[in-house]
Amino acid sequence: MEPQADQRIALAVRGLSIYFGHHAVLKRVTIDIAARAVTAIIGPSGCGKSTFLRALNRMHELNPDARREGEIRLFGDDIYAREVEPVVVRRRVGMVFQKSNPFPTMSVAENVTVGLRLNGMRDKRLLAERTEAALRMAALWDEVKDRLQAPAVSLSGGQQQRLCIARALAVQPEVLLMDEPASALDPLATQKIEGLIVELKKKYTIVLVTHNMQQAARASDFTAFFYLGELVEFGPTTKMFTNPAQKRTEDYVTGRFG
Repeated sequence: MEPQADQRIALAVRGLSIYFGHHAVLKRVTIDIAARAVTAIIGPSGCGKSTFLRALNRMHELNPDARREGEIRLFGDDIYAREVEPVVVRRRVGMVFQKSNPFPTMSVAENVTVGLRLNGMRDKRLLAERTEAALRMAALWDEVKDRLQAPAVSLSGGQQQRLCIARALAVQPEVLLMDEPASALDPLATQKIEGLIVELKKKYTIVLVTHNMQQAARASDFTAFFYLGELVEFGPTTKMFTNPAQKRTEDYVTGRFG
């Protein structure tokens, strides 16, 4: 089942295959990702989840052996069109990684605004406004507002991950990709990240790769199950977890394999 007819499509993926050398990591994936919703990508290790995520903002191209077939449109724009620069795509489609990666030599505030400054923003008042807005969206402002000049690495692990989310949000992307954003965090920090994801979908389209079935069930509206590079099944999360159409999906979500 696809997103509802009245729900806008943020990312339309058609026949996407990704090769590293001669090895096909993704095979002819077609999926519509709804705007202002959370789509979870689940599946066992090595099934192509992270490669799919990285293809959505052309990060897989950082591997020189990568080759793509198929099309991805972001709100109608072909992100692989010859005239489109990857850096422009990555501005529109932000990414948060599994391991928090704040810049260690920069302060909390500098970490938030690094993308803006790289894009040429110099107005100190505007930078301060964007810093506060991004940290508020990342549910971090109240914890760090008196420590903005402290080194980013002085924050806890969970705070560092929310700082990375703030950094991604500061450049005002349309889509936010999250690759196992809570897998390295304790249960309390994980709960904060999940609550944040649910809050952020009011404004952003979120694609979430997770190994955690409970997290997918709690935080997502739609779920896509990948296996051996193929999209096996896609639909509303409640249906995927209670009444999947494919036996392989049922076996995976009930823990029979994976």
